[in-house]
Amino acid sequence: MSKETYIASIDQGTTSTRFLIYDKSARVIGSHQIEFTQVYPEAGWVEHDPMEILESVKSCMTKALDKATSDGHNVGDGLKAIGLTNQRETTVVWSKSTGSPLYNAIVWMDVRTSSVCRKLDKSLPGGRTHFVESCGLPLSTYFSAVKLLWLMENKVEVKAAIDKGDALFGTIDTWLIWNLTGGVNGGLHVTDVSNASRTMLMNLKTLDWDETTLKTLGIPAGILPKIVSNAEVIGKISKGWPIPGVPIAGCLGDQHAAMVGQACLKGEAKSTYGTGAFIMLNTGTEPVKSTHGLLTTLAFKLGPNSPTNYALEGSIAIAGAAVQWLRDSLGIISSASEIETLASKVESTGGVYFVPAFNGLFAPWWRDDARGVCIGITRFTSKAHIARAVLESMCFQVKDVLDSMHKDAGEKGEVKNEKGEFLLRVDGGATVNNLLMQIQADLLGSPVVRPADIETTALGAAYAAGIAVGVWKEDELFASGHKLNSSTTFSPKLSEERRKKKVESWCKAVERTFGLADLES
Repeated sequence: MSKETYIASIDQGTTSTRFLIYDKSARVIGSHQIEFTQVYPEAGWVEHDPMEILESVKSCMTKALDKATSDGHNVGDGLKAIGLTNQRETTVVWSKSTGSPLYNAIVWMDVRTSSVCRKLDKSLPGGRTHFVESCGLPLSTYFSAVKLLWLMENKVEVKAAIDKGDALFGTIDTWLIWNLTGGVNGGLHVTDVSNASRTMLMNLKTLDWDETTLKTLGIPAGILPKIVSNAEVIGKISKGWPIPGVPIAGCLGDQHAAMVGQACLKGEAKSTYGTGAFIMLNTGTEPVKSTHGLLTTLAFKLGPNSPTNYALEGSIAIAGAAVQWLRDSLGIISSASEIETLASKVESTGGVYFVPAFNGLFAPWWRDDARGVCIGITRFTSKAHIARAVLESMCFQVKDVLDSMHKDAGEKGEVKNEKGEFLLRVDGGATVNNLLMQIQADLLGSPVVRPADIETTALGAAYAAGIAVGVWKEDELFASGHKLNSSTTFSPKLSEERRKKKVESWCKAVERTFGLADLES
């Protein structure tokens, strides 16, 4: 058996959990993935069972280790650290004394808190943008603070536990780290700067919980975790897990991990296509305020004494989830991979436009009263046209966000290639779809670059852990991340005139979605 150095990564996403083991050349030598249950108690509500998520992590660890060991890798002796990346904003409150969740995790895309947001919008002097100065985020159902408020107001178990001093709050990273490091037996209550930046409660400048915000919202500081950087030794995995004693040394929200995995330096952007789609532009060491509907957020901080990188972000709630909807709810396809073949049967959507505003629209529109529409349907429309319209909807939404980004960042805030083109780095499961990537380049009018390894989220978490324990050096990783020779570039083929007309039609379709949330069932 080889005596090698290994780094592992827990990638806890919205629909599945994965555990991956990398060798020193960042090659995956063992992995396992498990899908877990999506709970929909009411229209617009989305929940996960925190205990099921824990079990999925344990199971993935065991199976990935078995795979690597059976292939001759002595991971037990060579595993130096674990990085963790997770779905952001999803909120859990649990009992410190029993370790049991006091309610299911409320998922980032859940919109039950729209009444909480409306109430705050009316009562706060700054309305929707009241907290933007401190946290960079507008009032929205998307962020953890309003989910926590809903739990405090609607679940007696949560309020009682807070009153007794027995409640702990966290996003999924915090829940996992607490359990991985001992749970009720001394588990560490910790989050990282990137996940904390998505709660609405962290001050972007101080990188600590904002006392004024906590006071305004009535959230007790005692239930909040300690905030650490993205790359430092947090604690060791406790007994009862497959790899006790291994340090957890990296933690990032999924989109921030993808930025690290894509080695995005100042002026560079990436778009991750998963359940939703998330576009981030690294703005360097200063936060940039958006005046075009984007979020000002933290990109990464790779060590306690490392510089903080900030980003502009545009979040799209429904991307790959629309393909799942075609598969699971309409039965138009039987597997997600079939959509490319089906959509390729037609050369255009035949005038059909689909806007997947299932739970409202995020950036740059921020309309929680929007609902999905499919317009332009004629007797000629086939399922292939609808499939193609679904793919186009993902790309139009990314274009809307990038247009806003270009306006906010300005010429100086973006890096261009020698031809004067802005390159969009892409990653995530949906990017295997070549047609989707070509449509994206066509609608942007600029190139799209897909790396050889599209699963950059898990890779970014591994990089952070490796940096913390000295397996890799930050500057070397970012330098090697810019070797585009192993990537695929999609260049635009659509004429400027046709692109312009399609974008105008898309904007008409988006406007049709507004004010539809109260349609009678």
